[in-house]
Amino acid sequence: MFENIIKNITRFAAITPEEENVFTDLLVCEKYPKKTVLLKEGEICQFEGYIHKGCVRMYCLDDNGTEVTLLFAIEDWWISDIASFQDQKPSKVYIETLEDSEIYMLSPSTKEQLLHEIPKFERVFRMLVQRNLTTFQSRLVDTISKSASDRYLEFIKVYPSIPQRVAQYYIASYLGVSKEFVSTIRKRLASKEK
Repeated sequence: MFENIIKNITRFAAITPEEENVFTDLLVCEKYPKKTVLLKEGEICQFEGYIHKGCVRMYCLDDNGTEVTLLFAIEDWWISDIASFQDQKPSKVYIETLEDSEIYMLSPSTKEQLLHEIPKFERVFRMLVQRNLTTFQSRLVDTISKSASDRYLEFIKVYPSIPQRVAQYYIASYLGVSKEFVSTIRKRLASKEK
Protein backbone atom coordinates (compact mmCIF):
# COMPACT_ATOMS: atom_id res chain seq x y z
CA MET A 1 0.00 0.00 0.00
CA PHE A 2 2.80 2.46 0.85
CA GLU A 3 5.42 1.14 -1.58
CA ASN A 4 5.27 4.08 -3.99
CA ILE A 5 5.43 6.83 -1.38
CA ILE A 6 8.34 5.06 0.34
CA LYS A 7 10.20 4.94 -3.00
CA ASN A 8 9.44 8.63 -3.44
CA ILE A 9 10.83 9.49 0.01
CA THR A 10 13.91 7.28 -0.20
CA ARG A 11 15.12 9.12 -3.30
CA PHE A 12 16.10 11.84 -0.85
CA ALA A 13 16.98 9.97 2.36
CA ALA A 14 17.43 6.38 3.45
CA ILE A 15 15.01 5.36 6.18
CA THR A 16 14.93 2.34 8.44
CA PRO A 17 11.92 0.02 8.69
CA GLU A 18 11.10 1.59 12.06
CA GLU A 19 11.20 5.10 10.55
CA GLU A 20 9.07 3.89 7.68
CA ASN A 21 6.47 2.68 10.18
CA VAL A 22 6.46 6.02 12.02
CA PHE A 23 6.01 7.83 8.71
CA THR A 24 3.22 5.61 7.35
CA ASP A 25 1.39 5.64 10.70
CA LEU A 26 1.14 9.43 10.41
CA LEU A 27 -0.31 9.35 6.88
CA VAL A 28 -4.03 9.51 6.32
CA CYS A 29 -5.27 8.01 3.04
CA GLU A 30 -8.15 10.06 1.66
CA LYS A 31 -10.23 9.14 -1.39
CA TYR A 32 -11.83 11.94 -3.37
CA PRO A 33 -14.17 11.80 -6.35
CA LYS A 34 -13.43 13.74 -9.51
CA LYS A 35 -14.11 17.50 -9.27
CA THR A 36 -13.58 17.69 -5.49
CA VAL A 37 -12.18 21.05 -4.40
CA LEU A 38 -9.57 20.28 -1.74
CA LEU A 39 -8.65 23.92 -1.13
CA LYS A 40 -10.35 27.21 -1.97
CA GLU A 41 -8.89 30.68 -2.17
CA GLY A 42 -9.11 32.26 1.27
CA GLU A 43 -8.91 28.96 3.16
CA ILE A 44 -5.82 27.86 5.06
CA CYS A 45 -4.19 24.80 3.53
CA GLN A 46 -4.19 21.98 6.09
CA PHE A 47 -2.43 19.31 4.04
CA GLU A 48 0.60 18.22 2.15
CA GLY A 49 -0.55 15.37 -0.03
CA TYR A 50 1.15 12.61 -1.98
CA ILE A 51 -0.92 11.48 -4.94
CA HIS A 52 -1.13 7.71 -4.90
CA LYS A 53 -3.76 7.63 -7.64
CA GLY A 54 -5.40 10.31 -9.73
CA CYS A 55 -4.85 13.76 -11.17
CA VAL A 56 -5.10 17.08 -9.35
CA ARG A 57 -4.66 20.65 -10.49
CA MET A 58 -3.83 23.89 -8.74
CA TYR A 59 -5.33 27.06 -10.17
CA CYS A 60 -6.07 30.67 -9.38
CA LEU A 61 -8.55 33.20 -10.72
CA ASP A 62 -7.37 36.19 -12.73
CA ASP A 63 -8.92 39.68 -12.49
CA ASN A 64 -11.71 38.61 -14.86
CA GLY A 65 -12.55 35.51 -12.82
CA THR A 66 -10.99 33.19 -15.38
CA GLU A 67 -9.28 30.07 -14.07
CA VAL A 68 -5.54 29.91 -14.69
CA THR A 69 -4.06 26.46 -14.13
CA LEU A 70 -0.75 26.72 -12.29
CA LEU A 71 0.18 23.05 -12.18
CA PHE A 72 -0.99 19.50 -12.57
CA ALA A 73 -0.05 16.77 -10.13
CA ILE A 74 -0.40 13.09 -10.92
CA GLU A 75 0.72 9.83 -9.36
CA ASP A 76 4.00 10.10 -7.43
CA TRP A 77 3.73 13.91 -7.14
CA TRP A 78 3.05 15.97 -4.02
CA ILE A 79 0.41 18.68 -3.85
CA SER A 80 -0.11 21.54 -1.39
CA ASP A 81 -0.22 25.29 -1.20
CA ILE A 82 3.19 25.44 0.44
CA ALA A 83 2.94 29.10 1.49
CA SER A 84 -0.48 28.67 3.08
CA PHE A 85 0.45 25.35 4.72
CA GLN A 86 3.75 26.60 6.10
CA ASP A 87 2.62 30.01 7.32
CA GLN A 88 -1.01 29.05 8.07
CA LYS A 89 -2.20 32.04 6.04
CA PRO A 90 -5.14 32.18 3.63
CA SER A 91 -4.47 30.59 0.28
CA LYS A 92 -4.53 32.44 -3.01
CA VAL A 93 -5.18 29.25 -4.99
CA TYR A 94 -7.62 26.41 -5.47
CA ILE A 95 -6.70 22.72 -5.54
CA GLU A 96 -9.13 20.36 -7.28
CA THR A 97 -9.20 16.71 -8.29
CA LEU A 98 -9.61 16.10 -12.03
CA GLU A 99 -9.98 12.34 -11.58
CA ASP A 100 -11.06 10.09 -8.74
CA SER A 101 -8.00 10.33 -6.50
CA GLU A 102 -6.32 8.67 -3.53
CA ILE A 103 -4.03 11.00 -1.64
CA TYR A 104 -1.85 10.33 1.40
CA MET A 105 -2.16 13.39 3.62
CA LEU A 106 -0.03 14.98 6.30
CA SER A 107 -1.51 17.78 8.40
CA PRO A 108 0.61 20.57 9.91
CA SER A 109 0.64 18.74 13.25
CA THR A 110 1.47 15.29 11.82
CA LYS A 111 4.22 16.78 9.67
CA GLU A 112 5.65 18.56 12.69
CA GLN A 113 5.52 15.32 14.66
CA LEU A 114 7.29 13.51 11.81
CA LEU A 115 10.05 16.13 11.63
CA HIS A 116 10.49 16.01 15.40
CA GLU A 117 10.67 12.20 15.55
CA ILE A 118 12.74 11.71 12.39
CA PRO A 119 14.85 14.80 11.65
CA LYS A 120 16.13 13.42 8.34
CA PHE A 121 12.67 14.15 6.92
CA GLU A 122 13.69 17.82 7.02
CA ARG A 123 15.97 16.97 4.08
CA VAL A 124 13.20 15.09 2.29
CA PHE A 125 10.81 18.01 2.45
CA ARG A 126 13.55 20.52 1.60
CA MET A 127 14.30 18.51 -1.54
CA LEU A 128 10.60 18.36 -2.42
CA VAL A 129 10.28 22.13 -2.04
CA GLN A 130 13.39 22.66 -4.19
CA ARG A 131 11.94 20.38 -6.87
CA ASN A 132 8.68 22.32 -6.74
CA LEU A 133 10.52 25.64 -7.01
CA THR A 134 12.53 24.36 -9.97
CA THR A 135 9.31 23.36 -11.74
CA PHE A 136 7.73 26.78 -11.19
CA GLN A 137 10.92 28.60 -12.22
CA SER A 138 11.18 26.59 -15.44
CA ARG A 139 7.55 27.30 -16.18
CA LEU A 140 8.04 31.03 -15.62
CA VAL A 141 11.09 31.13 -17.91
CA ASP A 142 9.24 29.13 -20.59
CA THR A 143 6.23 31.46 -20.39
CA ILE A 144 8.43 34.50 -20.89
CA SER A 145 10.86 33.17 -23.46
CA LYS A 146 9.14 30.49 -25.56
CA SER A 147 6.46 30.50 -28.20
CA ALA A 148 3.10 28.91 -27.42
CA SER A 149 4.01 25.93 -29.63
CA ASP A 150 7.29 25.40 -27.79
CA ARG A 151 5.51 25.73 -24.44
CA TYR A 152 3.11 22.98 -25.50
CA LEU A 153 6.00 20.72 -26.53
CA GLU A 154 7.69 21.35 -23.18
CA PHE A 155 4.40 20.68 -21.41
CA ILE A 156 4.00 17.25 -23.00
CA LYS A 157 7.60 16.43 -22.06
CA VAL A 158 6.90 17.23 -18.39
CA TYR A 159 3.36 15.82 -18.37
CA PRO A 160 3.23 13.14 -21.12
CA SER A 161 0.04 11.50 -19.82
CA ILE A 162 -1.93 14.67 -19.09
CA PRO A 163 -3.27 15.34 -22.62
CA GLN A 164 -5.09 11.98 -22.49
CA ARG A 165 -6.38 12.57 -18.95
CA VAL A 166 -7.72 16.13 -18.81
CA ALA A 167 -9.88 18.43 -20.91
CA GLN A 168 -8.08 20.63 -23.43
CA TYR A 169 -9.30 23.82 -21.76
CA TYR A 170 -7.30 22.95 -18.63
CA ILE A 171 -4.17 22.57 -20.74
CA ALA A 172 -4.99 25.81 -22.54
CA SER A 173 -5.36 27.63 -19.21
CA TYR A 174 -1.99 26.24 -18.10
CA LEU A 175 -0.29 27.42 -21.30
CA GLY A 176 -2.11 30.76 -21.51
CA VAL A 177 -3.60 29.99 -24.91
CA SER A 178 -7.04 29.20 -26.31
CA LYS A 179 -8.40 25.66 -26.36
CA GLU A 180 -8.64 26.02 -30.14
CA PHE A 181 -4.87 26.58 -30.25
CA VAL A 182 -4.31 23.40 -28.22
CA SER A 183 -6.58 21.48 -30.57
CA THR A 184 -4.74 22.83 -33.64
CA ILE A 185 -1.26 22.05 -32.33
CA ARG A 186 -2.31 18.55 -31.25
CA LYS A 187 -3.66 17.86 -34.74
CA ARG A 188 -0.48 19.24 -36.30
CA LEU A 189 1.70 17.03 -34.10
CA ALA A 190 -0.48 13.97 -34.77
CA SER A 191 -0.20 14.49 -38.54
CA LYS A 192 3.62 14.71 -38.26
CA GLU A 193 3.69 11.35 -36.45
CA LYS A 194 1.88 9.57 -39.32
